[in-house]
Amino acid sequence: MTTREAEEALAKAVGGDHLAFAWLVRKHQAMVFSIANRFLHNGALAEDLAQDVFLQLYQHLHAIKCDTHLTFWLRRTTSHRCIDLVRRQNLRPQVSFDEVPDVADEVPLPDPLLAQLLRSLVTTLPEKPRLIIILRYQEELDPSEIAEILEMPVATVNSHLRRSLIILREKVSRRLGEVNVYE
Repeated sequence: MTTREAEEALAKAVGGDHLAFAWLVRKHQAMVFSIANRFLHNGALAEDLAQDVFLQLYQHLHAIKCDTHLTFWLRRTTSHRCIDLVRRQNLRPQVSFDEVPDVADEVPLPDPLLAQLLRSLVTTLPEKPRLIIILRYQEELDPSEIAEILEMPVATVNSHLRRSLIILREKVSRRLGEVNVYE
């Protein structure tokens, strides 16, 4: 669908067209669920959160200016709702030992087992750095876009990214039994 058609659907939804709103939900539901599920590691909670985000969108649809603004608004709202949910329910990511693969001593980089290990280690990061990693590497957003979504300076986003990558590198190194990651 073209940008013009998306803009028309948005205008119809703002005007009360329920089919147009349903189309907007279908268009963006995978993105919203993906962010929530990667952050929460709980499909049921991610579904509930996504429903709440779209309910909130319906209530604030009149404030959305264009399709690009809608995507931005959904990412920002989903990100904030994820952090709020974790803090409110004092949720901590839980990864069982069964989910962490046994990794051989020498693993080539584009390895699905390494990718799974990285995903499980990302869950151990604190809320904001974890969300920044998800937005950067899953949603492929630039640090400036992440800063705008999370309402923080770009330097802070970059700092979280650097520190998180160092932490993840050290954890992967320990898991793989390597002595020094930089060698």
